[in-house]
Amino acid sequence: MVFCDNNQHIQQWASESIRIPYVNPVTGKGSIYVPDFFITYQDKAGTTHAEVIEIKPKKQSLIESKASSRDRAVVAVNYAKWQAASKFCQRAGLGFRVVTEEDIFHQGGKR
Repeated sequence: MVFCDNNQHIQQWASESIRIPYVNPVTGKGSIYVPDFFITYQDKAGTTHAEVIEIKPKKQSLIESKASSRDRAVVAVNYAKWQAASKFCQRAGLGFRVVTEEDIFHQGGKR
């Protein structure tokens, strides 16, 4: 959040400000997904972008072959949330992305 406050390219931001309905694939019930951030920023070319951003550990964003059934369920629920968020953002003309520790801590190097 300090990054958002101190970055000259970020025009506005909010934390947990959007509510998106989705169906939980584990329970089959409707629920609400609240993404971590909504950010409006200006890129190097001066173009303004608005994005919804979710921050998750990589472990919760990929199903690994050795994952437990609980870990698989967590990823399945996350995928349902992200699919609903993608559709919501597409309709609203917003970007959507999931950021993991690899994105945050790659320190500008190529991955």
